[in-house]
Amino acid sequence: AGQGLKDGIWSLETVDIRGFASDKHRSVDDTPFGGGPGMVMRADVVDAAIGSQMAENKGFPLIYLSPRGRPLTQKRVRELVSGPGLILLSGRFEGVDERVLEARNVEEVSLGDFVLSGGEIAAMALIDACVRLLPGVMGSKDSGAEESFEKGLLEYPHYTRPREWQGHEVPEVLLSGDHGKIKAWRRAEAERITKQRRPDLMAGAVREED
Repeated sequence: AGQGLKDGIWSLETVDIRGFASDKHRSVDDTPFGGGPGMVMRADVVDAAIGSQMAENKGFPLIYLSPRGRPLTQKRVRELVSGPGLILLSGRFEGVDERVLEARNVEEVSLGDFVLSGGEIAAMALIDACVRLLPGVMGSKDSGAEESFEKGLLEYPHYTRPREWQGHEVPEVLLSGDHGKIKAWRRAEAERITKQRRPDLMAGAVREED
């Protein structure tokens, strides 16, 4: 991804939300109405920051990284990659005032059932997931096609030298040179691992052509 950035395959612009605060302290948050712990990011400040980007990037999806959002999937990543670009909103504190999320029709996306201190790490993960699918970013054009989730399955196991390590040997089929058998073994292993660890994915798995 880093080399792709240097090569101009993709670009990134970061925006300091504090630059859109109107008071001398550059405040971006305030206490929540109704009481409770923490602080909430202000609707007026966040909206101004969003507006500055949407004016320059018309048609870009606006995504807020949030633990209450829809789970991010590889399918959604591919959809985002096929578009013109992204505007990502990274929250802090207790989150963002609900009114700006509704007014801007923000898409909320979650990386999983856990909570981070802020949305920046989640945004970085989403960026990486998208960027690596851009043509010219990964070394081999086939690299992404064999990875977990690309065919609805988790990825098969990988092995490299040495052939024997602490009594563990590489499966013989991978040393056979028979590409048909290797492909069949990898498919079977991907199905086995998926059934064990993510059986929910099996219904959507892509069937191999005969």
